[in-house]
Amino acid sequence: MKKFDYIIVGAGSAGCVLANRLSLDPSVSVLLLEAGGPDKKLELQIPAAYSKLNRTEVDWGYQTEPQTHVLNRKIYLPRGKTLGGCSSTNAMAYVRGNRADFDGWAAAGNNGWGYENVLPYFIKSEHNEQLKNEFHGQGGELNVTFAQRYRTPVADAFVQACIEKGLPENQDYNGALQLGAGLFQFTIKNQKRHSAATAFLKPALQRPNLTVRTHALTRRVLIENDRATGVEFTVGRSAVEQAFAAKEVILSAGAFNSPQLLMLSGIGDEEELKAHGIAIKKHLPGVGKNLQDHLFLAVSSLATIPLANNELRMINQIKGALNYAVFGKGPLTISPLEAVAFLKLTDSPDPVDFQFHFTPIHLGNDYKADLYDLKTFPFTNGYTILPTLLKPESRGFVALRSANPAEAPIIQPRFLSHEADLTTLLAGTRSAIEVMGADAFAPYRKQLIAPPDCATDDALILHIKQSLETVYHPVGTCTMGQDEGSVVDEKLRVHGIEGLRVVDASIMPRIVAGNTNAACLMIGEKGADLIINS
Repeated sequence: MKKFDYIIVGAGSAGCVLANRLSLDPSVSVLLLEAGGPDKKLELQIPAAYSKLNRTEVDWGYQTEPQTHVLNRKIYLPRGKTLGGCSSTNAMAYVRGNRADFDGWAAAGNNGWGYENVLPYFIKSEHNEQLKNEFHGQGGELNVTFAQRYRTPVADAFVQACIEKGLPENQDYNGALQLGAGLFQFTIKNQKRHSAATAFLKPALQRPNLTVRTHALTRRVLIENDRATGVEFTVGRSAVEQAFAAKEVILSAGAFNSPQLLMLSGIGDEEELKAHGIAIKKHLPGVGKNLQDHLFLAVSSLATIPLANNELRMINQIKGALNYAVFGKGPLTISPLEAVAFLKLTDSPDPVDFQFHFTPIHLGNDYKADLYDLKTFPFTNGYTILPTLLKPESRGFVALRSANPAEAPIIQPRFLSHEADLTTLLAGTRSAIEVMGADAFAPYRKQLIAPPDCATDDALILHIKQSLETVYHPVGTCTMGQDEGSVVDEKLRVHGIEGLRVVDASIMPRIVAGNTNAACLMIGEKGADLIINS
């Protein structure tokens, strides 16, 4: 019998942190199961190669059900499927969210999750190359930097354009205040992606008490007498294996796969599970519900100078690769994103409710380019503001498609089903167009091309629905709380099942105001402490 103290399912951001922290104690044994393979693909290390990872072997490549309120489009949902999870395949933006996000979690009854409680965990993980103050850490495992070796002039123009239109400059949106415009902070080290696998997992691999199995698809959690006793999994096409946990099973498989696993294990809505022939272990109707995600779209201008689109030509890709490999310089050293702004657009109580991502690249204006496929991008130079909905009111769900663990779940976010989300996106799109017209862009602006028609709200709404994509920040499907819709308590223990926790983005009651990876790492850090001290 294979027995461990802890079994962690999913080697994404939180799972890698957990594996590191739990295996620090040499007296305990830890098994980490990852459905994907090792993070050996070269593009995983090169920051600007991010878009070349989509729809490859390191991506689950999910998609939504048809979105009724978005022209019935099925929207692509990239998900990391390798050591490091999405931290190995994302755009490397390091954004913690807003103080009010975490205070809101605590106010909803989740004691210990207020901003002052979680800030030490952000600091613990971090080694910030430039920022040294009470909000940032030095000496942590995760390297955070402004990635200063390469920056286009339009990045600075964007920041100045935002200031021109009334936003304050903010050189540290992870500091005292989030509101304002500035440069992105990235999880990059020595011009290479610094994923959770690189930062947390690899330094722990030499520990004899940590076992990592890749290509291991977990089929279900084993539950006896309302207690999780282990997991069932397969490696490749091998026979089904079982491993047993003396202390706890921890699901860190993400906002789609953690609820799927709970349901496959008999934890979820009783009627839904019966429909798939799954014996009920615990009726928890909130499993898979409360799905939230960030959405963005493109507002683009053609440029008067060579920018990232020019780098997509094959000869320039070769030159860029040589410059990167030999000198560690050039556009391959950074994320496709460069700058960011956080705004307050609505009368909600949130201090920040909207975001601009800025990138020195554009997709054209004919909707033929795929945001997640560089081969579809035009070669003409341009730059783009991506107006981003941070606090969606729409709620969706994840459900089983079948009882087959290898079959993708049903993912129904119900994007724009709440009227307020479209209203906010419309206001944010108009705000982005205003910033694009600022004098700061004058030396670089050739022509606004997307949206192709700004004359009416109807034209802008059509543009929103034609170009809208997810920022792939799904959360909320194993909600932390005490009400009947919640799945885990404030210590991340699954209600009614002993020895089982969920530690990943799915526990967020409400999505944070910004890119979610930093918060996932924090959840991993706090989750590890809760487990160790239980």
